[in-house]
Amino acid sequence: MATLTLGTNATTTLVAIAYNQGSVSSADFASIQNNIKDHINITHPISTGAFSRSGLLYVPNRGVLKVLPGDYVGYDPNGWPILVSAYSIATGGWTHS
Repeated sequence: MATLTLGTNATTTLVAIAYNQGSVSSADFASIQNNIKDHINITHPISTGAFSRSGLLYVPNRGVLKVLPGDYVGYDPNGWPILVSAYSIATGGWTHS
């Protein structure tokens, strides 16, 4: 098995927020929450409560990740959650608005 490269098909396909408990608007936070989907269920329902203001990201059918201030949480076009650390954002390789 060899390592692979991974990237998006376009640079604008991921919707994300920079996590900080007090600075993200309720509407933006809800946008992330309402677009994370359960991929094992064939109807792909929204995974209700998948991201909490306390910084817990529940990856459907996989487990829980702790989101720290400055980390970016987003989702791909199919509703799969993406977590990028603040360090990774700050040191390059990622473009954000």
